[in-house]
Amino acid sequence: MAGPGPAWSSRLAIQLVRGLPGTRQIHRRTVRALGLRKVNQMVFRENTSTIRGMINQVKRLLSVETVEMYEARVKEQAEHRALRPPLVINHSQPVSS
Repeated sequence: MAGPGPAWSSRLAIQLVRGLPGTRQIHRRTVRALGLRKVNQMVFRENTSTIRGMINQVKRLLSVETVEMYEARVKEQAEHRALRPPLVINHSQPVSS
């Protein structure tokens, strides 16, 4: 029996970044089998050889990152938004003399 596999992430975050019109029917079926229906939709799948083969078949339509990379990116974006000061607009009444 073989030892543990490589230290890869066990889950992948897969996002459909290009539309399906104009693509081959087999590619549309592959994207659908991954669970993606709309552009910018994201799904999380196990990192298996079957899933990696499906990703490789339609890699020009997808954006793939590990769950760890995805969580780090989301955290960084949240911190970046938190650093912005709030926008304050004062609508004071004109001073009449």
